[in-house]
Amino acid sequence: MFDVMVIGGGPGGYAAAIRASQLGGKVALIEQDRLGGTCVHKGCIPSKVWLHTAGLMKQIKEAKAFGLDLEPPRPDLAAVKARKDGVGNDIAMGMAGLLSNNQVEFMQGRAKFIGAGQAEVDGREVKAKAVILAMGSSLDIPDLPGLEDVVITSDQVMDMDEVPESVLIFGQVGPIEAELACLLNGFGCKVTVAAEQGRILPNEEADTSQRLTQGLRDQGVDFLPRHTLESLESNKDGCVACLKGPKEEVRVEVQRVLSAFRRPNSQGLEEVGVDLGPGKEVLVDEYLQTSLQGVYAIGDLTGGTMLSHASSFMAIPAAENAMGRKTKFNPRLVPRVLWTIPQVAAVGLSEDQAEDQGYDVEIGEFPYSINGLAMSLNQMAGSVRIVADSKYGEILGMHIVGAGATENIGEGVLAMQLECTANELARGLRPHPTFSETVVDAARDVGGWALYLPRG
Repeated sequence: MFDVMVIGGGPGGYAAAIRASQLGGKVALIEQDRLGGTCVHKGCIPSKVWLHTAGLMKQIKEAKAFGLDLEPPRPDLAAVKARKDGVGNDIAMGMAGLLSNNQVEFMQGRAKFIGAGQAEVDGREVKAKAVILAMGSSLDIPDLPGLEDVVITSDQVMDMDEVPESVLIFGQVGPIEAELACLLNGFGCKVTVAAEQGRILPNEEADTSQRLTQGLRDQGVDFLPRHTLESLESNKDGCVACLKGPKEEVRVEVQRVLSAFRRPNSQGLEEVGVDLGPGKEVLVDEYLQTSLQGVYAIGDLTGGTMLSHASSFMAIPAAENAMGRKTKFNPRLVPRVLWTIPQVAAVGLSEDQAEDQGYDVEIGEFPYSINGLAMSLNQMAGSVRIVADSKYGEILGMHIVGAGATENIGEGVLAMQLECTANELARGLRPHPTFSETVVDAARDVGGWALYLPRG
């Protein structure tokens, strides 16, 4: 009998197993495939390897602006794939070592959850006092006639031997789709984005969406807002995508159509008493407990923001609660990040969301265009935008577009976790020249005393 059984060996399940063991629990971690899951082998890590190479090629192409006359770069896809695989393998090996170091019993096999405290692993029954479900999500390819002949999935992009000449990205264009648009475009693919809604990243601030759209458009990505994919007509080079727009139908000839939609791996859970939501996500309370006593769920399985760090963050309270504590999970502290060019990062509420919740808000904003480091590196596209409560100065949200955004958003996360006011953040010191100075300048603008902005 284990104290805690964790099903799923991705970043969330792995972190939960270690945390439960740290608290003195006898822990089993069950994974049917490789440790690290989608994040390490098909998602977060592989995409960053590909995106970094794309970014390096962009820098080389722009080197003349910095006094360097270089030949155009020629990517070696086999070498990129080998590096991607090597990084993933190294991370997985490190995870295995840490599980062993923490006395977590690792079981390789397919687990079937059969009820509170029980699972079958390749026919063997495993019991535990508490269970943490961390089975992640899987690709969900739409049922559209002709799509199976031309589809390229996000998994396939990570293992591509050749870059498609052209790709259509359709539907609700969120973080995964935006990153893949940047990645494919960076390797010379002609990318067309047909967003069903009026803009990409519909859950982020409109300003964020507009800045990223413009950045990608400047790099050659085409956008068709409010266009819905109606049908596909096959031809010898791929297909013709028929898109219904607000005024007329548009026909776009492409070689491939990208599908990166995902669904929670919740199959079979409802039959054993786990309540699911409309998207088949597992429903949890503020302690991450499901409808079954002693059964917790984390990560992609719970829907919402399908991000690896969200799963790892959820793992800590889930493990602590499985071991008898009462730790709440605060979803507002989960940052959303994109390694696009320019980078995008956000945490907390947008201006509209804050107003909808009854806050009287103040906004502070500072552009990258007058930041010294951004000017030096010719990375002046972007801004930092802070949403604050006017009554107490509480920081409700931070939204960054620009170089270094994925690192600097940590300032917003920490400020919100510590319930820091905009004025307190504004009086902090940052080294010069750095992108981090833009955060302080935006916080000062909340109070109307930004030093490096002209008076309005």
